[in-house]
Amino acid sequence: MKQRSKQMKVLIVGSGGREHAIAWSVAKSPKVDKIYCAPGNAGIAEYAECVDIGAMEFEKLAAFAKENAVDLTIVGMDDPLVGGIVDVFEAEGLRVFGPNKAAAILEGSKAFSKDLMKKYQIPTAAYENFDDPEKALEYLRTEARFPIVLKADGLALGKGVLICQDLKEAEDGVKEIMEDKKFGNAGNTMVIEEFMTGREVSVLSFVDGKTIRTMTSAQDHKRAQDGDQGLNTGGMGTFSPSPFYTEEVDEFCRKYVYQPTVDAMAAEGRPFKGIIFFGLMLTADGPKVLEYNARFGDPEAQVVLPRMKNDIIEVMEACVDGKLDQIDLKFEDNAAVCVVLASDGYPVKYEKGIPIHGFENFKDKDGYYCFHAGTKFKDGEIVTNGGRVLGITAKGETLKEARKNAYAATEWISFANKYMRHDIGKLSTRLKLVIFHRHSLTKTGISLYNSNNYETQ
Repeated sequence: MKQRSKQMKVLIVGSGGREHAIAWSVAKSPKVDKIYCAPGNAGIAEYAECVDIGAMEFEKLAAFAKENAVDLTIVGMDDPLVGGIVDVFEAEGLRVFGPNKAAAILEGSKAFSKDLMKKYQIPTAAYENFDDPEKALEYLRTEARFPIVLKADGLALGKGVLICQDLKEAEDGVKEIMEDKKFGNAGNTMVIEEFMTGREVSVLSFVDGKTIRTMTSAQDHKRAQDGDQGLNTGGMGTFSPSPFYTEEVDEFCRKYVYQPTVDAMAAEGRPFKGIIFFGLMLTADGPKVLEYNARFGDPEAQVVLPRMKNDIIEVMEACVDGKLDQIDLKFEDNAAVCVVLASDGYPVKYEKGIPIHGFENFKDKDGYYCFHAGTKFKDGEIVTNGGRVLGITAKGETLKEARKNAYAATEWISFANKYMRHDIGKLSTRLKLVIFHRHSLTKTGISLYNSNNYETQ
């Protein structure tokens, strides 16, 4: 009988739907024998042993990894990455997937990332950085063109962005971000940015410091209510691939965005290993970078990972070892849609601790997934424990089929204050697909024609 090779122990840091999707992917790897997740949630517990250590308790996490002979730690969340968890693990000689603190600044500081793009001529919106609210107000009163975008520099749970239609809204925004500190220290510095219009697309990528391999595209819905109305959230649903991410857009971004970003970070002495999330805006002047994230998106991971053909552990180890050039990243030729089931009242005020029923309906259903975002065990049953509770994901041969399947699956789950949007993956019929011409793929942008009916950010 053939001797079995050494099986890996993996620790995942995080507790949301993204980490559940990562745990599901890791569990499929024949290389992995044991999965831990700190702190995890009720859904992740199906694949992993959940450990009661917080994501920001770096020393405790590193000690746990050493004591349990963990072979690879995967950091899912932005806060620990920006806080330097990778540095702590590497100092202890532990293998960890994710950027170190010097590289995670790509997400940790919007001012840094904007300056990086300007320095290395990576297409992005025009902007100015401010650390003095009076100077920000002076700029808005004398030089700004409205609408305009205000961004808290640091991490703000994806909510530190204000779109201001006029000077009054902008003045209120400066007060909210820089003076009232609604987003805490994230608002010590603020970016004032040109307002761009177009389709927003997300592209995730694996990076090993020098080589980049992009994943399939995705598109999310941030607003709480149908028709992109209501408050901004962490994301109410997403779909993959985006029909607006054409071969022409991909070609342009590979040349002027993706590899240049990796090269820029290396040139700055901050080589990036892990996940770079590119938030793109497809404007009339060509694709531009809206933002960078230093980890998987949530809920983008829930539609991208189920379509990935590769063993995620092989890809992540290649990133850690600087051998990503040996990986041929492949995705299924289909589509996926994720609909977030939230607690009614999210993102403002909502109840927790409500029993959830129907998980058994997903058992042995190929192409259907129920990723837990805010759940926990209480008295032997699974209850709600957050604003975003579950991510119901389904695949289909087409986007239309995947959407139909996902919404059918949302009916399999019930809890008392269940809320969801009903238009995830529904594309505007009034907006024609953007047509990019290969001959105009120049550094100055991409020519395009459409119905002059862009959707705004």
